[in-house]
Amino acid sequence: MTEAATIPSALDRYEVVIGLEVHAQLLTRSKMFCPCPADYTSAAPNENTCPVCLGLPGVLPVINQQAVEYTVRTALALHCDIPPFTKFDRKNYFYPDLPKGYQISQYDLPLSINGHLEFPVGGETVRCGITRVHLEEDTGTMHHAGDVLQSAMSSLIDLNRCGVPLMEIVGEPDLRAPEAAREYLVRLRQILTYIGVNDGNLEQGSFRCDANISLRPRGAQELGVKVEVKNMNSFRAVQRALESEIERQTSVLDAGGTLVQETRGWVEAHGRTISQRSKEQAHDYRYFPEPDLPPLRLDAAFVERVRATLPELPEARAHRFQEQYGLTAYDAAVLTDTREEADTYEALVGAGVPAKLAANWQSGDVAALANEHRMPLQHSGLGVEGLASLLRLVDSGAINGPTAKELLAELYVAGGNPEALVRDRGLAQVSDTAELTALVDAAIAANPAAAADFRAGKQQALGQLMRSVKEATGGKADMPLVNRLLRDRLSEQ
Repeated sequence: MTEAATIPSALDRYEVVIGLEVHAQLLTRSKMFCPCPADYTSAAPNENTCPVCLGLPGVLPVINQQAVEYTVRTALALHCDIPPFTKFDRKNYFYPDLPKGYQISQYDLPLSINGHLEFPVGGETVRCGITRVHLEEDTGTMHHAGDVLQSAMSSLIDLNRCGVPLMEIVGEPDLRAPEAAREYLVRLRQILTYIGVNDGNLEQGSFRCDANISLRPRGAQELGVKVEVKNMNSFRAVQRALESEIERQTSVLDAGGTLVQETRGWVEAHGRTISQRSKEQAHDYRYFPEPDLPPLRLDAAFVERVRATLPELPEARAHRFQEQYGLTAYDAAVLTDTREEADTYEALVGAGVPAKLAANWQSGDVAALANEHRMPLQHSGLGVEGLASLLRLVDSGAINGPTAKELLAELYVAGGNPEALVRDRGLAQVSDTAELTALVDAAIAANPAAAADFRAGKQQALGQLMRSVKEATGGKADMPLVNRLLRDRLSEQ
């Protein structure tokens, strides 16, 4: 039986319970507890390190204030409560990429608690609780020969990432399907990039997810045995890994077997999870308060200062776009997908481009060129101001749509002044009624069969006549006007 067929069958008998733990690196210049650069991707291995992040004896950490503010900003965007008192803790475990033998994290008194995230799935609104958003330091990275730990003969350790500010967002086990888990991550990533705290890069691991999944019989209240799934570096991988786990756990339960609490890794190439280790409990980490860092007291004034830095969030902005600019829900969602797209749209409208015209071009031809050249409009040669100039020419009737599309493709990377090109190349739209009427008459005379077919009721025959006029003007004719003139002329004869 295929996986696609197995999962619906399994859901008839079992309820899926999913909770996600998301780790997001914060966009600070320096690390969490030392002044080393937080950019670990462009440096040579172990270059951005110091005695603090290497865990050498006698050093003391210092809290990165920007990281605290970014974590509180995230918590507020997720409707969390901000307790007035918080502290850091030591999470003790031994692994080669953790030079101190412990990670500075937070345990019983995190920076925030009790939030939620709402999002649509299949036409219904899903509400997932947020247990906490807390702050910690990242570990180093291990590079395995052959890229797979289980078969590697050797591993190399790079500690450039060690100590990078890492925010953990712990979701409640409120998700009931892999597609809901995927959408949760999509929406969470959108919020983090909107508020400017994370770059959302799953492939490089600056936004990554661990998924806890269990099955329980339909109608049961007690949770099943939880399995943690790691090593998923795309939204698709998260959904596929959860679907694979549903299939695996169903097979074990149906066969009368017993599931064990463990950590499993997703192997993309094989489309399945593999066991990595037994799952740790909190007491295994021997948490205790970090003795080298003072507790933090976050007063109401500080929280409100951070709240004031929040931009308009994507859901609220999409609703405003519908009301203010008359956009459909779909168009508003597309244009607010990223903060940059939304800012670009409002800049076009602010530059005098009609709202609907701007929406159509930005989400259509401009988006296609951005994908083709892998270059967003704001970084292109044309830029937002150039596009606004081009679309104002379309709106005024100075040029027609086909001419505008040709200019857009030409100028997107190279840049240039659309108005000057239209003037210098003689690209202005032919909209003179008398001139077009003469061309319409010539087209009818030159294509008598097409004219007869149209009069006989064959609407598609009008296309040949319109092409004739378009060619006669070098593609510069006002085609809606040509269409009307042709219909008027053909109805007279």
